[in-house]
Amino acid sequence: MKRKYFAMFMSLLLAVTMIIPTQALAANGTTKAINEKLGVPIVVYGANLSETEREMVKTALRVNEEPEVDEITVAGGDLVKYIKNGNASSRMYSSAKITRQDEGKGLVISIVTPENITQVTAEMYASAMLTAGIEDAIVEVAAPKPVTGHSALVGIYKAYEVRTGETLDVERTDVANEELSVATTIAENAGVSDEQVANLLTEIKKQIAEQAPATKEEVQQIVEEQLTKLEINLSEQDRQLLVDLMNQIRNLNIDFSQWSEQLAGLSQTIEDKFGSLSDLVQDEGFWNSVKNFFSNLIDTISSWFGSNSDADTQTE
Repeated sequence: MKRKYFAMFMSLLLAVTMIIPTQALAANGTTKAINEKLGVPIVVYGANLSETEREMVKTALRVNEEPEVDEITVAGGDLVKYIKNGNASSRMYSSAKITRQDEGKGLVISIVTPENITQVTAEMYASAMLTAGIEDAIVEVAAPKPVTGHSALVGIYKAYEVRTGETLDVERTDVANEELSVATTIAENAGVSDEQVANLLTEIKKQIAEQAPATKEEVQQIVEEQLTKLEINLSEQDRQLLVDLMNQIRNLNIDFSQWSEQLAGLSQTIEDKFGSLSDLVQDEGFWNSVKNFFSNLIDTISSWFGSNSDADTQTE
């Protein structure tokens, strides 16, 4: 008798596990096709992930929803390639999936495990990637446990070079990493939100693009004006970090003309691209119904065995 009820339970469990992915697929649209023009997505894994953690990352990045992917690993040796004075022994956990877009589509950044990327925001990634020279891509970042999120940027660099065949300017990738470090430092020290820091960096870049400062003193004036405008108070040390960073960016001779538009539309683009999936994952009512289903199922199974325990004993 117990075998009969156990078989019924397993059938119900299988039915539920099939229902949930089906709903996710429906919310995500039609089946994806392989992009023969731009290539398949690249998934880059931190080299220090265990096998279990790697599977967790695969699930978070929805790798199984892609018809095909290329998979690579990023390690400490890659860190020193893109970042001067990088530590080759650094442990790499944060990972990413990168999908190229047509020119002009801009950057779409999604941190799919926000509870595990503790310092770097989507806007910070976008700003640093533009500094490094990466445009027109969908990037999803994930980690299986709490990490700052800095190493994912190195993985993105490597994946971008693999996919495009282009070689990124090491000077630009190094400054981009410095930008990420300064952004997270300011957010932590100044007690301001990550969004405020990202907005500050964007506004300063816009002014550098418009005013084309010729000296570090002119860069400092722009920084001071934007700090006052946005009502952000920094220590003298953090102010100097910001001035030095922006002076480095000025010396890269980057065309910032399209940065403002890309960053301004970032939040809306993320919502458009990932909103339907996020709605499903974050739909409290949906998951409560799943939880209630299992709760009721367990109660039902318990009643089955409870009401038939004597009969089963006698049969045995």
